[in-house]
Amino acid sequence: MPTYVVTGANRGLGLEFVRQISQSTDNTLLACVRSSNSDLDDLEKAASNNEKNTHILTCDTGHLDSIKNFVSQAKESLGGKKIDFLLNNAGINSVPHQNSLSIGPEDLDEQIRVNVLGPAKTTEFLLAASLLDAKARIINMTSGLGSMTQSLTITPRKCATYSISKGAVNSLTVQQSGDVREKLGKECVVICMDPGWVKTRMGGEGAVLEPEESIAGMLKCIHGLKEDDNGKFFTYTGKEVPCQSFDGQG
Repeated sequence: MPTYVVTGANRGLGLEFVRQISQSTDNTLLACVRSSNSDLDDLEKAASNNEKNTHILTCDTGHLDSIKNFVSQAKESLGGKKIDFLLNNAGINSVPHQNSLSIGPEDLDEQIRVNVLGPAKTTEFLLAASLLDAKARIINMTSGLGSMTQSLTITPRKCATYSISKGAVNSLTVQQSGDVREKLGKECVVICMDPGWVKTRMGGEGAVLEPEESIAGMLKCIHGLKEDDNGKFFTYTGKEVPCQSFDGQG
C-alpha cells in the first residue's frame, strides 16, 4: 500500500498524477494545492475513485511557512505511515517572454523560490519529520529547457528564467542524491524527470503530448527505479538524459 505526495496537484501534470494514482484503492495520496481557496472540483473528481485514501492539503511551495504547515498536516494525515513516492511537481513559468538579456530580477527570484527552493525545502522538512521511507523515491520535475545540450538546439531562445531555474533543479537533484542517502541509507533514490512538452496551461501553444501519456510514462519509470539510478535525469519515456561534463574542476 504505497503512499504518494504530489505537489501542484490541482491542475496540469499534478492533476493527471492524481487521476492515475487514484485508480488503485491500495494507494494513499496526499494531493497538495497552493491555496485552500483554490477551485478543487477537478481535483476531487480526479481522486473520486480513491476518495477514502486521498487527503487534499495546502502546500504553497513558494513560502516556507506553508511547507512547514503542510508537513505537520501530512504527519497527522498519515498516522504513522511513511512516504514512498515524493513527486515535487509544483512549478511556475510566469514570464516565458523573457530572454537572457531581459531577465527581471524579481521574476528570476520568484522562479528560483518556487521551482528550486520549493522542492529543496519540501524534501528537507519531510525528511526532518521522519516521514520519508528508507526506500523513498523522490522526483524533482525538470524540463528539457533545463538541459544545456537541449537548450542549445532551441531557436530562438525562450523562457530564460524558467530554463535557469530548471537547470538549478537538475543540480539540486545531484546534491540531494548524496545528502538524502546520508540520512536515509543507500536504498532511497532521488532523480529529476522531464515530462515532455505536454498539453497543459503551462505547456502553451504547440505542445504535442497528451497528459495521460506523459504521466503514465513517468509513473512506469518511477516504479521501476533502481538504486543505481540515484541522481540521474530521465524523460517521461524512461530514457536517461546524459549529464553534461566539463574538463577540469572549478
